[in-house]
Amino acid sequence: MGHTGILRGTWVRVGQHRAPLGPAPPPACPCSTGAGVPAMAGCGAPGSLPRQSGPGSMLEEEEEEDDPALGCDGDLEVNPYDGLPFSSRYYELLRQRRELPVWTTKYSFMEHLEGNSGIVLVSGPPGTGKSTQIPQWCAEYALSLQFAHGLVACTQPHSLAALSLSLRVADEMDLNLGHEVGYCVPHEDCCTTETILRYCSDEMLLREMTSDPLLRQYGVVVLDEAQERTVPTDVLLGLLKDVLRQRPALKVVVVTSPAMEEQLRAFCGDPPVVRVPGPGAPPQLLYRDPPARSRITAACQAVLDIHRRQEPGHVLLFLASEQEIAECCGAIQTEAMALNPGLGPLLVLPLHPGVGRAAQKVYEALEESGRERRVIVTHWLADSSFSLGTVRFVIDSGLELRNVYNPRIRAESQVLRPISKSQAESRMQRAAGSPPGTCLRLYSEAFYEQRLPPSPAPHVSETSLSRLVLLLKRLDIADMGQCDFLDRPGPESLMQALEDLDYLAALDDDGNLSEVGIIMSEFPLDPQLAKALIASCEFDCVEEMVSLAAMLTASPCFVPPSTHLEEAVTMRRRALLHPDGDHFTLINIFNAFQQYNTDEGWCRKHGVSGEALRLAGVVRAELLEVMQRIELPISPPAFGTDANVLNIQRALISGYFLKVARDIDGSGNYVMLTHKHVAHLPPTCCYLLRQPLQRLPPWVLYHEFTISQDNCLRVVSEIQPQMLVELAPQYYLSNLPPSESRDLLMELREKVVAVEDIPAVPEPLGEAAGREDEEREVCVLQ
Repeated sequence: MGHTGILRGTWVRVGQHRAPLGPAPPPACPCSTGAGVPAMAGCGAPGSLPRQSGPGSMLEEEEEEDDPALGCDGDLEVNPYDGLPFSSRYYELLRQRRELPVWTTKYSFMEHLEGNSGIVLVSGPPGTGKSTQIPQWCAEYALSLQFAHGLVACTQPHSLAALSLSLRVADEMDLNLGHEVGYCVPHEDCCTTETILRYCSDEMLLREMTSDPLLRQYGVVVLDEAQERTVPTDVLLGLLKDVLRQRPALKVVVVTSPAMEEQLRAFCGDPPVVRVPGPGAPPQLLYRDPPARSRITAACQAVLDIHRRQEPGHVLLFLASEQEIAECCGAIQTEAMALNPGLGPLLVLPLHPGVGRAAQKVYEALEESGRERRVIVTHWLADSSFSLGTVRFVIDSGLELRNVYNPRIRAESQVLRPISKSQAESRMQRAAGSPPGTCLRLYSEAFYEQRLPPSPAPHVSETSLSRLVLLLKRLDIADMGQCDFLDRPGPESLMQALEDLDYLAALDDDGNLSEVGIIMSEFPLDPQLAKALIASCEFDCVEEMVSLAAMLTASPCFVPPSTHLEEAVTMRRRALLHPDGDHFTLINIFNAFQQYNTDEGWCRKHGVSGEALRLAGVVRAELLEVMQRIELPISPPAFGTDANVLNIQRALISGYFLKVARDIDGSGNYVMLTHKHVAHLPPTCCYLLRQPLQRLPPWVLYHEFTISQDNCLRVVSEIQPQMLVELAPQYYLSNLPPSESRDLLMELREKVVAVEDIPAVPEPLGEAAGREDEEREVCVLQ
C-alpha cells in the first residue's frame, strides 16, 4: 500500500506502517483534513474493535487478547471501520481506556444492548469515561449487525462538548474526524455519508425529527448527560419512547448521573441499568465560610495558595457566570506575575461557550518540564462535560447565574442562585482519583444543607416555550398533553407560547400550524425572527433581513477594547453607526466586514469580533438555503434607500410587535407595552454613541430584554407608532394592559379605521388593471 497522505492523529501512513510526526494542532475545519488531537486525560474506552459477526463472540475474543507487541513487525490488526492497519497510537490509547472505571461494565452493557429492552440506562459519576466509551460500544454493536438498523447518534446538551468528544473518539478509534466519526452542532455539520458515529447537540437531533420523525437512519441513539435537563433532551426522552413503539429495532441508551437514576428508571419503564463505579477514592472535602470580600478575590486567593504550596495537580475553579470567569482569569494572571518564578508557570484557561474551539486548550500536551500548573476557570458547562484526569483541586463557589423566563411579562430575569446538591457532588467528584484530591467549597456546610436544592430545575420550567411548541406542532403533536415530559411545563408558560404563536399568525382556527407557521418552522430561528424574515418577502427587503437575522443569531459582535485604545476604537465605530437604529447598524457592520474581505485587522480596529461575523456569514448562507429550498422570493439588495429603511422597519414590526417600548418622560426611561417594567438603552446603542447627541427616540422596537442589574434593552431601533397600529394584530393591541401607551395606540387605531372607511375614488379601468398585474408578482404573507 502506498503513501496515502492522510493525517490521522499525529501519524501518517507510509506503506503498511504509520510513521510518527510531530504534534499537530486540530485544523480550523477538521472535516477537511482529519484532525491531530492531543490525548485527553480522563476520557477513553475499553475494548478492542469487533472482529466477528456478533458482539458476543467479539467480547469473548477481547477477553482472551493479550496486549500485543504494539506497533512491532508482523501481521498488523486491521481497523474494521476503514480496513487500514491500526497505528501504534491506537494501542497507546487503548491502554488508557482499559484503566477507566467504565471498562468494568462493558460486558454487562453489551449484554443489555443485545437484549430485548429498547432502552438501556447507564448511571455513573463524571470522569469515568461514559461519554467516550458508551458510543464506541454502540458502534461495535451496530457494526456487528452491519448497520442494518442504522448508524449511531450521541447527543450532548452543549455544542462544545459534542465537538470535543468527537475529536477524542476519532483519535481513540483511529479514524478520521469528518469521515467515520463526525459531529453536528448548530451552524456546523462535520459529517459525511461515511459517518457511522455522529456526536450532535440535542437541539440538532430534535430538529432532525421534523423531517424524519422516526429517525430511520439511526440504529442506536445515545442521550448523554440527561441529568442536565435541557429542553431538547427532556423532549427527546418523551418522543423516543413513542418512536420505540413504532421501531422496535431501535436502541436508546440514556446516560445520566446517579442522582437522576431513579427518576429516569421510573420514566423509562424500569429498563436495565448499568452502574459505573466512581473514578477512585473520594477527595478531601473542605468548607470555608462565605468570603466577606468578593467571591472572585477569594477564589483567586485560593488558587494562589495551592500554587505556593507546590502540591502537584491542576485546578478546576467553578464560578457563577462568564463575566466572573473573565474577571477571575485576569486577576489570577495579574497576581501570578508577582510570584516566585521557582514555583513554575501558571496557565489560566477560561472554559465557557463563548471561548469556542479554544476550549480544546484544556487538553493540550503539557510542557516537557512538567512543572506547568493549569487553572481551568469555568461554570455550569463543566458540571458534567470536559473531564480532566489530572485535576487534583476543585474550588466551588456554589453559585450560578441563570436566565429564567417569566411568561407573565414575556422577559427573562438574570438570577444569581445556589447550585443544586447534585451539581455540588458532581463537581466534588472531579477531584476523585488515585491519589485523591481536594474539593474546597467557598461556602459553609450549613449553606450546603439548607440552601442547596436536591437537583437543578428542569430548563423546560425556566425557558420560553414558543420555539418548542412550534416544533412540536410541526411534529403533528397538536396537543401538548400528548407529549410525555419528565416534568411537565407550567400551564401558564404553555398558554403564553400558544398566544404568542397565535399573534404571529402561526396557528389556524383549530390550533394547528397555519401555512405561515409551517414556513416559520423551517427556519432554525425564534418564531418572532422567523416571522420577520418571512414578512421581508412581502416588503422587498429579504437581502437586508437575512443579514440582520444572521447577526442577531450569532454571538454579540462588539468586543470591549483595551483601555488605551478605547477612544480610538469608539471613533472608528461611530463611522459604522446608522441613524435609524441598532438593527441597521448591524447590517452596516456585516456589509463592511464583507467589503473588507473578512479582514481580522479591520475587526481589531473597530472593536468587533471576526469570529462572530464569520459565524454570521455561515448562518446567513444557511437561511438563504432554506428560503431557496422552500421557494420564497428573494428581493435584490437596496440597503441605504429611504424606502428600504421603511420596509425593514415594517418587516421587524411584523415579527417583533410584542417587543416595543415607549419613553415615558423623554429622558430614556422606556416602559414595555406588555408589562410595566422600566428599561434603558444600552451603552453600545447608536443613539447614545452618535455625536452630537440628539433626542432619544420616543418609541423603540428591541430584540431582547433581560431584567438584570443594568436593565438594558438589547439592539434597539426607532419605530413610528402608526406602523405598529397598522401591522400588529388588532386583538393584540386590545389585550395590552391598561396604560397611557395603550390609549395612544387605540386612539391612532381609531383614526386609521376612520381613514379606511372613507370610500375610495374609482380609478380609470386601464390603470386599475395595470396595478393588478403588478400586485400579482408580489408575495403577500399574512
